[in-house]
Amino acid sequence: MIPAYENAVKHLKKLPGLGQRSAERIAMHLLVEKPETLDRLIETLTSAARAVKRCPQTGNICEGDLCDIYADTHRNRQVICVVEQVTDLIAIERSGTFKGTYHVLHGKLSPIQGVRPEHLNLTSLKTRLHDDAVSELILALSNDIEGEATCHYIQECVVEKRPVTITRIGFGLPSGGGVTYADSATLKSALEGRRVYS
Repeated sequence: MIPAYENAVKHLKKLPGLGQRSAERIAMHLLVEKPETLDRLIETLTSAARAVKRCPQTGNICEGDLCDIYADTHRNRQVICVVEQVTDLIAIERSGTFKGTYHVLHGKLSPIQGVRPEHLNLTSLKTRLHDDAVSELILALSNDIEGEATCHYIQECVVEKRPVTITRIGFGLPSGGGVTYADSATLKSALEGRRVYS
């Protein structure tokens, strides 16, 4: 095979959700079928990389000092929905149900994969609990062992003795399922049917 093509496929495969065949299709599309789109894609990604950053409060993506959701004065800062990834936040926002703010962890605890508390966006969550006088923390994490371990850690080591109600979504989410891939109706039911986490 052609080394330059193989190298492109190898790097595309490193992107989340892309396997060998998907990487090959994308490489073929960009390099052979539609090469005119490549320069525009590179320019767009480079521009986005310079402009997009993490919101220091929520961990969401933003272009200014704060993300739009946290900066919105109509959102309830006293209620925080904790999610694993920005894609989970986007999925919940699409449901149109939640009017509080979010906190993106950028992962979940996984000793097997070497993900420890210091690798997650937990320090700013602890600060927000105090600064925003948080009354409820909604844990919208995956319904799997790592998600449960992360919920337990947040309860024991982040919230500690603070007077915060901790709830956990779960109704309507399949075992082992994640927030990102649930439909809007399921997420609406999951948020409305949340239970106290203990």
